[in-house]
Amino acid sequence: MNYLAHLHLGGQLPAQLLGSLYGDFVKGRLQGQFNPQIEAAIQLHRAIDRYTDSHPLVGAALSRFSLTRRRYAGIVLDVFFDHCLARDWQLYADQPLERFTSQVYQVLAAEPQLPGRLAQIAPYMAADDWLGSYREFAVMEQVLRGGSRRLTRPEELGFAMQELHALYEPLSDDFRVFYPELQAFALKHLTAEV
Repeated sequence: MNYLAHLHLGGQLPAQLLGSLYGDFVKGRLQGQFNPQIEAAIQLHRAIDRYTDSHPLVGAALSRFSLTRRRYAGIVLDVFFDHCLARDWQLYADQPLERFTSQVYQVLAAEPQLPGRLAQIAPYMAADDWLGSYREFAVMEQVLRGGSRRLTRPEELGFAMQELHALYEPLSDDFRVFYPELQAFALKHLTAEV
């Protein structure tokens, strides 16, 4: 799962939203460097990633990609699943996507000590509405191009859009089956924290 899904699944309190994003930017053991709600949200982020990576439906979705792109198929699928979530947001959320993303951007803007690279990208994320823009399929190409800059073989992601066009419907079907299961998994963790 990518940013939007983690934010949607990780709880709606400001600390939970922060921790849901921090999970991609904070590595290693958590040893009290953040408040307990943020650390619990980081732990949930990591649990969501483990659950997703080991789920048979996700494995089947990844196997749809050609062998040449299989190495980076997980990155492509994470971004595509955020597209599916944004596209069909009203099926999975109680509030409009615009209200949700606005809340996230306000929480980010109010936090003076964002970790590492998140501090650098948060202003761009808000200014360009990264989270809301996922609903447009064409944005996937920009997201993948941006992600490819951090890879040793960026050309593999460069051709991913062609494959996504061909796999759009089957991968969308995979998302429709998988995401409610992931929501139930995340909700179980959130209610256990209370």
